[in-house]
Amino acid sequence: MEEKRCAVVTGGNKGIGFEICRQLALNNIQVILTARNESRGIEAVKKLNGLGLPIPNVIFHQLDIQDPTSMPHLVQFIKTHFKKLDILALLEQLVDENGDILPGVSEQTYEMVEECLKTNYYGTKRVTEALVPLLQLSKSPRIVNITSVSGLLSHIPNDKFKEELDDIDNLTEERIDEMIQLFLRDSKADKLRENGWPLAPASAYTVSKVFLNAYTRLMAKKFQNKILVNCVHPGLVKTDMSLNSGVHVSEGAKGPVMAALLPDDGPSGVYFDQTQIASFK
Repeated sequence: MEEKRCAVVTGGNKGIGFEICRQLALNNIQVILTARNESRGIEAVKKLNGLGLPIPNVIFHQLDIQDPTSMPHLVQFIKTHFKKLDILALLEQLVDENGDILPGVSEQTYEMVEECLKTNYYGTKRVTEALVPLLQLSKSPRIVNITSVSGLLSHIPNDKFKEELDDIDNLTEERIDEMIQLFLRDSKADKLRENGWPLAPASAYTVSKVFLNAYTRLMAKKFQNKILVNCVHPGLVKTDMSLNSGVHVSEGAKGPVMAALLPDDGPSGVYFDQTQIASFK
């Protein structure tokens, strides 16, 4: 009998993350749904398993991608119960412990700027680095980063930064860190326009996704022929983040699920606009 594949979905307790969990489970994937809030995560799993999914294809484990202390517990849980990991789908967690959008996202206080980068970029990076060793034990590992059309390079007015971020052969994680610090400095000093950054209220979200896309490409290069690493813009999906405008989450989840289930000869280091490969620019 073929060994069941195992997936981790961060922020899976609601919205598109919840739907990604459902669709993966319907494909006979063992899904570990993670969320910051334990009670909401457990409730989401009960709801999913009450939909007639192959039980127990969805289970819960707590994870706060900003909290380094919660990551080792998830790693050990996967090692103990599944030995390896096949799919990692990473969604943003710009919500509080009650599942509500964090205050300041639209107002973009400096504290929220930092929070956004810590979550969308550094949180994603921390989870990826922690779980790569388990992914490397899989016969067909996949990493899917949920991105946004906001992360296209065309949203960066500074041509020098734009060129650097597109030059994957020479770009490094260290240089991305330097650019993040430049952005934070300019954000605090109110010099976004002067130094060629996207402007508020969405500048932090935009640059976090631009940097996430660049990181995705670097990981694809690093693990070439070993792990398929891609990013997916699910489209405008009806969630709290989009103020409930856009397509149904079932449509939005199709792209990420497709990327998670790519064949071994599938693309890596690409940007999917829903289910179609598109330009990072």
